[in-house]
Amino acid sequence: MTAQSSEVERVGVRQIRKMAADGRRIVAVTAYDALMARLADQVGVDLILVGDSLGMTVLGYETTIPVTLDDIVHHTAAVRRGVRRAMVVGDMPFLTVQISPEEALRNCGRVMQEAGADAIKLEGGERMAPTIRRLVDCGIPVLGHIGILPQAIKAEGGYRVQGRTPASIAQMRRDALAVQEAGAFAIVLEGIAMDLSREISGSLEIPTLGIGAGPHCDGQMQVMPDILGLFEDFVPRHTKRYATLAEQIRQALTAYRDEVQSGAFPTEEQSFQ
Repeated sequence: MTAQSSEVERVGVRQIRKMAADGRRIVAVTAYDALMARLADQVGVDLILVGDSLGMTVLGYETTIPVTLDDIVHHTAAVRRGVRRAMVVGDMPFLTVQISPEEALRNCGRVMQEAGADAIKLEGGERMAPTIRRLVDCGIPVLGHIGILPQAIKAEGGYRVQGRTPASIAQMRRDALAVQEAGAFAIVLEGIAMDLSREISGSLEIPTLGIGAGPHCDGQMQVMPDILGLFEDFVPRHTKRYATLAEQIRQALTAYRDEVQSGAFPTEEQSFQ
């Protein structure tokens, strides 16, 4: 067997589209470091998003707004080093793609060149279509994102489910179509009413990834600390805890503390002669 034939095939745009076409649900999570990315990759997660949610999950901010381009480059590079198969997508922070398509191109280029991302994600529908088109024309794969837009949280006055009023329904339809026509390879639907999410997913040619958008999308995206039970303040409506790692970590650290204080650790077994 040659070295080339033994290599794991990386997931890319073509594979993501084929999964959706074949009816194979796409599995996506966020990750922010090499260790967690490696674990996700080992179990067959298809797409790993280095989300600007790292502002709250890793950096201790109250929102995603303070996250910088350097933060995303740094953490995307770490995730890239931990992954062999999954597609790695860098999330573009607040005001890194909104000012102009040309500035967006420079900033997205950094995430691709310096961090090794396979694609980038950006928030916004109709208004971001020219920017998406410019990026795609230059060879940068774009994952779109409509519905609840965390970077617009201050302007919106909070997180509000989209697609519950005639105006919101019409806007979501326009946004989804605009993102597709601009050339995005897939689109995240966040916080969109289930019936509208089903309609949008059925009407688009590109795959949809839902987060709080119901079961009818082509795949699902979740924030890693939410599904692992590392975030304990509350359980978001759109997520499910598959573990309670925060409590397990506390128990392990408590045992370590007690053994160090009592002198039970380390023993000769953990020492060198």
